[in-house]
Amino acid sequence: MKNLGRMGIRYLHKLNAANVPKDLLERGQNRVMEASLTFIRERAKLKGELLRALGGAVASASLLGVPLGHNSSFLQGPAFAPPRIREAIWCGSTNSTTEEGKELNDPRVLTDVGDVPVQEIRDCGVDDDRLMGIISESVKLVMEEDPLRPLVLGGDHSISFPVVRAVSEKLGGPMDILHLDAHPDIYHAFEGNKYSHASSFARIMEGGYARRLLQVGIRSITKEGREQGKRFGVEQYEMRTFSRDRHILENLKLGEGVKGVYISVDVDSLDPAFAPGVSHIEPGGLSFRDVLNILHNLQGNVVAADVVEFNPQRDTVDGMTAMVAAKLVRELTAKMSK
Repeated sequence: MKNLGRMGIRYLHKLNAANVPKDLLERGQNRVMEASLTFIRERAKLKGELLRALGGAVASASLLGVPLGHNSSFLQGPAFAPPRIREAIWCGSTNSTTEEGKELNDPRVLTDVGDVPVQEIRDCGVDDDRLMGIISESVKLVMEEDPLRPLVLGGDHSISFPVVRAVSEKLGGPMDILHLDAHPDIYHAFEGNKYSHASSFARIMEGGYARRLLQVGIRSITKEGREQGKRFGVEQYEMRTFSRDRHILENLKLGEGVKGVYISVDVDSLDPAFAPGVSHIEPGGLSFRDVLNILHNLQGNVVAADVVEFNPQRDTVDGMTAMVAAKLVRELTAKMSK
């Protein structure tokens, strides 16, 4: 996977070595980037027009896949997650009704605008600065089509930065963020990579995109993680004190006075007994019902969300973690749609 992830950069180096004119290469890259945005724009426009014609929806979750894995520090399998999550959502082993009674077959509840073609863009030698911009612009295109709200399928956790940035910029201000994860992902630049999946929330806090950041499920945190948390005023809830904190976390009220609530769920926030298909296995995590209790009881206007770090290459043969990720998406859909 690492070889695949670096293919675009190597291809670019080969072109440079062959003395391909820089302007020719840039024009080609720009065409590919514009084509990817056109695809998302037209898909979102179609779904938005459909929902407005049907009427009755104030907000509707819309899936947007971002199959990015090259910013992972260990394994890059999360790049393969979006299609596996979609397959599990619609696999037929369960009905299409969420626990709160929302019907996923109703397009006023859930639509899908497809994937950002991450690998195809990188194959053209597009760097991460521009790639993150394409992800942000894709999210904004979804938000332009009222009543769509982006529910993003990762991908590694580096995608949360461009997604949160886009949502905050589009809404015109910061949000409250609920972040479920085994790790705080707040290193300044892990292994020298400012876009590392372990640094996404440092970028978010530096950008002023969050008023409050609540991190829940933490059980693998370094000295830098705690120092960065203090620097940015992050509310870090570690698993070692979860029994004491449970009442607080199952009765959260967020988003008042800001532009709404953003939820980011890293699948490794769950104990590996519930979700073994992740790159970084950290025992001692949340149960699936713990997560649902937090989400179901949350009071606030959820304007966008992501589910990240599911690694199909480490899943069980029967796709247990895919079903877990799909259930998270289903319940987040219910929370977002109205």
